[in-house]
Amino acid sequence: MPVEHPPVAEDRHPETRTGVWLVGARGSVAVTAVAGCAALAAGLRPATGMVTETPPFAAAGLPRLDSLVFGGHDTAVCPLPKRAEELTAGGVLPQGLAVAVHRELADADAEVRPGGPQPGDTRGDAELVAAFAADIAGFTARHALARTVVINVASTEAAPATGTTRLAPSSLYAAAALRAGCPYVNFTPSTGLHAPALRAEAARAAVPYAGRDGKTGQTLLRSVLAPMFRQRSLDVRAWSGANLLGGGDGAALADPAAAAAKNAGKGRVLADTLGHRPEGEVHIDDVPALGDWKTAWDHIAFDGFLGSRMVLQTIWQGCDSALAAPLVLDLVRLLARAHAIGLTGPRPELGFYFKDPDGGPAALAEQYEALLTFARRLGEGDDR
Repeated sequence: MPVEHPPVAEDRHPETRTGVWLVGARGSVAVTAVAGCAALAAGLRPATGMVTETPPFAAAGLPRLDSLVFGGHDTAVCPLPKRAEELTAGGVLPQGLAVAVHRELADADAEVRPGGPQPGDTRGDAELVAAFAADIAGFTARHALARTVVINVASTEAAPATGTTRLAPSSLYAAAALRAGCPYVNFTPSTGLHAPALRAEAARAAVPYAGRDGKTGQTLLRSVLAPMFRQRSLDVRAWSGANLLGGGDGAALADPAAAAAKNAGKGRVLADTLGHRPEGEVHIDDVPALGDWKTAWDHIAFDGFLGSRMVLQTIWQGCDSALAAPLVLDLVRLLARAHAIGLTGPRPELGFYFKDPDGGPAALAEQYEALLTFARRLGEGDDR
């Protein structure tokens, strides 16, 4: 029996509506982004953490927050309003916010479609990609959207085994985004568009895309500290770290293969900035009691003048969803504008947001300057 969906509410600014299709739409990051967007649009909360709401981006021509329409794919069944209540209980969302934006959460939940492949699904990759692309295209048409940006915020998956002939789930969604003609963001370390089978299709696609793996905490700090050591000619001998986290990410990263995919980006920042990969590893521990909160610890051993042995230690404690959600909204707005002025292909200018970006500098300060240059280009409408 076909599923009936509620009628689409009329938007006050139909000519400027932009779709946001969240892969992992019922997860913590997605729910925080939807709730946060609604709160900001209504003036209930300040736009803390949103770079695109700062003065340098005022003339970039980005879509307004009140013009964003949300939907997505997920294999989970817990509705967004209920998930928001759970996040409130965990201290992720402020008290009363889930109630204040209940309608927006319910509207987004009505546009969530089953993801996959789920156990027992016999469809092949081509069928799954076609079905996912049709879901996205249907969403865009129902809401008369100018465009839809697809952004992967699902749990980290392990890298595909060597020799496998099937696309990873993240790559199925990425292929669907290309098929639907949508800008695409991979906010996770999962394979996505990096699958060899999608290289030619991504090169041909007339859409902008960016990724991988959002830079929210430990690696954000690394991208600031590593240039300091390089610029001051201090020899970093070892850089070790540990992550304690719970929630869906903690459970997903308890899988050693998924953790390895996550750590690849963390290591790349150091290697690209320092010119070598220092000794040491990052360990990730699943601590369910922490929920959506995480603690990241780094131990940096370095040599100073005349071989003096020194150590720097850092501790980062924060809410992963609250760190990620404003970046998700930033990326949606930037990619939507890039698509509107005809930009296509990988966007290294957005490396500011990623551990494993599509080219560009590795240091945060240099990435920020590249982002500001990109904002000016977006404002000028330059598609060269």
